[in-house]
Amino acid sequence: MSIESERAAAANKQRLIKEGQLYRLSLANSKAQVGEALQPDALLHGAVDHAAALARARLGMLMQPGGLSGIHFKKLIPYLLTAGSFVVRKRLVKPALGVAALAALGTAWLLRHQRRQQDE
Repeated sequence: MSIESERAAAANKQRLIKEGQLYRLSLANSKAQVGEALQPDALLHGAVDHAAALARARLGMLMQPGGLSGIHFKKLIPYLLTAGSFVVRKRLVKPALGVAALAALGTAWLLRHQRRQQDE
């Protein structure tokens, strides 16, 4: 082998070693990101953000900060989780579902009543 071909092979070897190091670093970084994303608090935070975005898209003005009700659901989540765990611990799931159904019916009636008044 000539000196030029040895230098080219050495340079190619160094390039491959650096590419391998970069690949291993990116793989370790990806594993760390997945590990962080699979933590329970991160999963809950992502689920709450997703649910809030879906609700905001469905309900529109009701959930906007300057909207009709001014409800901030992210601030209410700790209280809702506490109440939910209390309901489950005390085995009050069926009565709580009944109350939620009545509240949903009342809200639907109120929204329909307000809509009729606006149309008149």
